[in-house]
Amino acid sequence: MSVEHIFSHRHILGLADLAPADIAFVLQTAESFKEISQRSIKKVPTLRGKTVINLFFEPSTRTRLSFEIAAKRMSADTFNISSAGSSAVKGETMVDTARNLAAMNPDCIIIRHSHSGAPELLARHIKASVINAGDGAHEHPSQALLDLMTVREHKGRIEGLKVAIIGDITHSRVAHSNIIGFTKMGAEVRVAGPATLIPPGIAAMGARHCATVREAVRDADVVMALRIQQERQLDPLLPSLREYAIFYGITPAVMALARPDAIIMHPGPINRGIELDPALADGSRSVILDQVTNGVAVRMALLYLIMGGAE
Repeated sequence: MSVEHIFSHRHILGLADLAPADIAFVLQTAESFKEISQRSIKKVPTLRGKTVINLFFEPSTRTRLSFEIAAKRMSADTFNISSAGSSAVKGETMVDTARNLAAMNPDCIIIRHSHSGAPELLARHIKASVINAGDGAHEHPSQALLDLMTVREHKGRIEGLKVAIIGDITHSRVAHSNIIGFTKMGAEVRVAGPATLIPPGIAAMGARHCATVREAVRDADVVMALRIQQERQLDPLLPSLREYAIFYGITPAVMALARPDAIIMHPGPINRGIELDPALADGSRSVILDQVTNGVAVRMALLYLIMGGAE
């Protein structure tokens, strides 16, 4: 990738919109920003005078705080708005809320919403840049980018790797963005989980559906466990979490089938003992906390690239 690559996107709505060269450029930019978080004074004036609004209609800890830290480390002014603290509780539509916020001239609005397509709708109605921090079961682009960054750090490459994603694929925006991102960057993606939690047309997304967890994990370089998205299921799609843990949980016996140097990932929050054995979550092969660290660097890169930092 040439360092002269021009990142021309004003919004980050999904990895489906980004070319492989764009993804590689974001990762390269994030790597350069990671050093800032290791300084004794973790602040640079890169986005001084810029205004960033975190508009979260769903609960979040890692993503919201990560975006806030990223903006503040580049000296942007940040403001957090949750659904409980907005006029949405009074019946105001999301578009009207956004238009009122846009009238205050922010430079970027970061939105998380339970409805797929909400960030795209927002981007059509306001002039500020929009970053999708997770919309329904659609996409979570910044999470996939930090996952890509973490894998490249530990493996030195993405192309040619075998990536196994295990769990609730249907309702996971993380899974959808990761399938898009890893396949675009040349990895082989396998998925496994209960049949009721595997969406139709998974092959069209670029992933291979494996009948069992063991088949998906065999010889994998990367194993990613996902949380069961019970809050997004209209009807129960599993007999019980205990049964899920028995048949689909990642255990030391399952990980023994992966490559000896395989890494373990999880987007969080972890339901210990259900989708992932605690010994693995805390073990030497786990890169879960590295994902959190890289989340700040990736989000710094995104804010920098879409708000004129490249100028």
